[in-house]
Amino acid sequence: MMNSLFVSLRATLVLAIVTCGLYPLIVTGAAQAGFNSKAHGSLITDKDGAVRGSDLLGQNFAAAQYFHPRPSAAGAGYDAANSSGSNLGPTSQKLNDALKERIAAYRSTNGLSDKDAVPADAVTASGSGLDPHISVKNAELQAARVAKARNLSVEKVKELIAASTEKPDLGIFGDAGVNVLKLNLSLDALK
Repeated sequence: MMNSLFVSLRATLVLAIVTCGLYPLIVTGAAQAGFNSKAHGSLITDKDGAVRGSDLLGQNFAAAQYFHPRPSAAGAGYDAANSSGSNLGPTSQKLNDALKERIAAYRSTNGLSDKDAVPADAVTASGSGLDPHISVKNAELQAARVAKARNLSVEKVKELIAASTEKPDLGIFGDAGVNVLKLNLSLDALK
């Protein structure tokens, strides 16, 4: 009986050292060596080297001179501690009402007519509520507003959109998208 107890204790100790010590050290070391930027949160810095955010998490921009992200259902908006979707289904009256309000606000903010189509990502939150990307169409519809607010040509703003557009993963998975933080930082760098 005592022999079985000592064998069990030794096995527990060995497994604790391997799974709680060695394995995490090896995985962390490999991540640091092979994927240093990603291991540190894919941080985005401005031209002065100050950290402005992460490539993986959206931020809220509301001023006219910035591109606006998609709506967020995470807490008070882009709150990573409360990451979630709205959990409202397609038959939800609350979702329908919110979409109507968002569509009207998007059109008004960007100087669109009542007949202009609004991209879905401009009025719906992502599943996590933290998506940092908007569609290329969404960015292009905001270009005139941003250009006017910054006293730039629409063509110059569209050039920045094109330069900031990220292709689908492996060229086939997903759609092309624009990281809002990166695009807004590239606008700020023009000064």
